[in-house]
Amino acid sequence: MLKGAHALLECAGGVLFALVGNATMAQWVNRMTQQELLEDPQDVIATHLAALAHGLSASTQGFYAFYLLSHGVLKLLLVAGLLLNRLWAYPVSICVFGLFIVYQLYRFSYTHASGLVALTILDVVVVVLIWHEYRLLRGTLTSRR
Repeated sequence: MLKGAHALLECAGGVLFALVGNATMAQWVNRMTQQELLEDPQDVIATHLAALAHGLSASTQGFYAFYLLSHGVLKLLLVAGLLLNRLWAYPVSICVFGLFIVYQLYRFSYTHASGLVALTILDVVVVVLIWHEYRLLRGTLTSRR
């Protein structure tokens, strides 16, 4: 369920990146962080968000839109298959999340973004849980025969 909620947030973020221009994105971030930066000009999160928003190129924004939308939609489909106990969804999910993990580690090697580490750890935990449930489900199906 957590992965499904995360997938919905990714889809919303992807749509936001696709529809909102760079200048508008920077203005939104300025409004959201303005009060915090007035209170603490060294606030790590607010200064990081502001720097990201102001340094966002059109190609980077397009990449984020594509990545978040494709990642979110694919995960929603896989989560739906898992929730419906479709046997095919388990190995496919493990493979897809494994590919996401590899890609995220590759991106981390260039960006050193801590968010990628957190996302990768979450994906590893989800893969372990999917594997565990797949083994249980397969065992249940085998014992019924």
